[in-house]
Amino acid sequence: MLSERQEQIIKSLVREYIKTAEPVSSKFLAEKHDFGLCPSAIRIELQALIREGFLEQPHTSAGRIPTDKAYRFFVDHLKEKREEKIEEELEYIIKGVEDKFRMASEIAKFIADNSSSFVNLYFAKEGLNLKEGLDEIFKEPESRDEDFINSFVNFLTNFEKNVDKLQTNSKTQIFIGKENPIAKSKDMTMICSECNLPSQKVIITIMGPRRMDYEKNIKLINSLNKVLEELI
Repeated sequence: MLSERQEQIIKSLVREYIKTAEPVSSKFLAEKHDFGLCPSAIRIELQALIREGFLEQPHTSAGRIPTDKAYRFFVDHLKEKREEKIEEELEYIIKGVEDKFRMASEIAKFIADNSSSFVNLYFAKEGLNLKEGLDEIFKEPESRDEDFINSFVNFLTNFEKNVDKLQTNSKTQIFIGKENPIAKSKDMTMICSECNLPSQKVIITIMGPRRMDYEKNIKLINSLNKVLEELI
């Protein structure tokens, strides 16, 4: 059972790691966040969270990084949000576009640009994958690691072969690391949802490193679904 303070530490550490892609130290947490603890006391809490499987320490002298369990805790405790500005921009893009493929292309580009992630829209009737944002993956710090690139390529290949087996609905679903149901990868996260385009449902998937900005990307998907429900 996590204490309230441990919950706050997990959330803060995940947010910091998402921003920096660097292990987070007890000294940094003590200086930047008001937990009412000195660095040595925070270090004790971090060690407890390592034992519970929420964090890991890459090297003895390094800070800590989140595990899948920490990301899952973080995601499960996010409040559902949308953003009015995003909805207005999406509405502007979608209004007046009748061709579903052009609409899908505009949506995919907008989501990829705003999520800094790879985006796939799957048309089940046609067996078609529409992709945007491959260059965004190569901007991430993880792309400097050859193992990550190989993992991403394998992940994408498996995803395209099996996307028709993905069970989705209009509720946003998040698959973190080893949770991924059709393309096993410890390095990647998928955020998926069904969307209603004219006369057809498509599956939209945001893909990126586990360190992706969950708050922003979930908000993007939720906002997209709201706009499509109102306009189509």
